Amino acid sequence: MSVISELIRSESDGTISFGDYSLSVKAKRENFEHAGDLYKVKTFQQITKLERNGMFVYESVPGTAVTGFRATDEAVSFQVEGPDDAQITLELEAGTEYNITINGTQAGVMKTNLGGKLSLSVELDGNGSVTVGISRK
Repeated sequence: MSVISELIRSESDGTISFGDYSLSVKAKRENFEHAGDLYKVKTFQQITKLERNGMFVYESVPGTAVTGFRATDEAVSFQVEGPDDAQITLELEAGTEYNITINGTQAGVMKTNLGGKLSLSVELDGNGSVTVGISRK
């Protein structure tokens, strides 16, 4: 996997890919239409952020590249790559417990806060992608 040079794109399997952690200055793309929704991505070395229809969806610090991003009412899944370990925050349903898996291994159960935010860390070594799965418990 590599950075998403066009910042965001639709994949043939119905998912989206976004983010370019190699950029030294912030870049953004707005009004990207996918499956009836409008997406906005901001990305560079320090942060990658995704919004759908004006609402927060994903943020990583430092910046990452995400492929195969799929979000439903019950689950979120994606592959993430970056040069360094990353803190990822997702917007989910408030006050709900979720099972977290990283590279197919159970990483525990986390509960979102009152605002619906769920934060997790992933170890990235710059040598490949990590698969993240989050499903409602």
